[in-house]
Amino acid sequence: MRNFTRRAALSAVAAAASSLLITGPVAAQAVEMRASHQWKQGTDARDRALRILIDEAVKRSPELKVRIYPGLSLNIKTVAQYDALQSGSLDMSIYPLVYATGKIPEYSITILPGTVGNLAEAAKLKKSAFRDKLQEIANKDGVHILTWWWTPGGFASKSREITGPESVKGLSMRAADPIYEVMLKSQGASIQSMPSSEVYSAMQSGVLDSLLTSAETFVSMRLYEQAKYITIGGDYTMFMLLQPVLVSKKTWDKLTPAQKAAMEAGAAASEKFFDANQEEAVKAAEDAYKKAGAKVSPLSKADFDAWVALAKKTSWPEFEGKSADAKELLKLLLAGLGR
Repeated sequence: MRNFTRRAALSAVAAAASSLLITGPVAAQAVEMRASHQWKQGTDARDRALRILIDEAVKRSPELKVRIYPGLSLNIKTVAQYDALQSGSLDMSIYPLVYATGKIPEYSITILPGTVGNLAEAAKLKKSAFRDKLQEIANKDGVHILTWWWTPGGFASKSREITGPESVKGLSMRAADPIYEVMLKSQGASIQSMPSSEVYSAMQSGVLDSLLTSAETFVSMRLYEQAKYITIGGDYTMFMLLQPVLVSKKTWDKLTPAQKAAMEAGAAASEKFFDANQEEAVKAAEDAYKKAGAKVSPLSKADFDAWVALAKKTSWPEFEGKSADAKELLKLLLAGLGR
């Protein structure tokens, strides 16, 4: 009886070992995430780039499950998405950091006029001490910057062409950032603050005469139906904005190293697509406004230089005065650009 019991026990151990060899390791537990943004599905490169990011990440870590809610369909208002990321009630968002300058004034560096002038300069900062410092500030505030998406843009107006600084006098404008607004106010513009999702109705109602925004938004929000003038294209722009995918730090910290690597690989793929798309986005904006009968003009070198000189006297000192971190960010940004 004792030998029989021993043989049975050994057989049970062997069977268990055989089962492990057949089934392999237990599959990683599914990680479910929600991603939200304010733009239309399929028509805006930000939405398309996010889908590339997630597709590439899931190829590497199939247990990642991400559902995208475009066009504010998750019913979290544009600006409030930052709060949701901080609390962990939202996992991911395409979020222009300037919308959160009320919480973190240093985020104004991501649109500071007269600094990043084109996509080539933005690319220089991708692996820089400036980006590291910006990430450090974001992480302390409960969010993680996953992508390096920069959008070029320009001015659009209902009433007159925007050229040099003197051309904004008396206009009701939207610039999306309080530090940028300091420069515009110095030239006699009045300011209306709102996210991109509200600018169409504001122009339609007459609340706004003109605005600065990205080439993508000029088209996806159909602003060519309201504006009669657009200053965009050419070698010089006064609108370059970082609009990254942010991940809640609470969500990011729960991911395994392999899952984080998968997300970062997806981010790299999305950046390649997004950067290539932005020159096309500028051309699409030019074409859309011409078709609508608007006057389309690039910013001249003389007007660009006048704006940069004004920014250095107005917005830059205002930004540096915010904090020691702000002063360091501007120093690191200029160093990253070789200035």
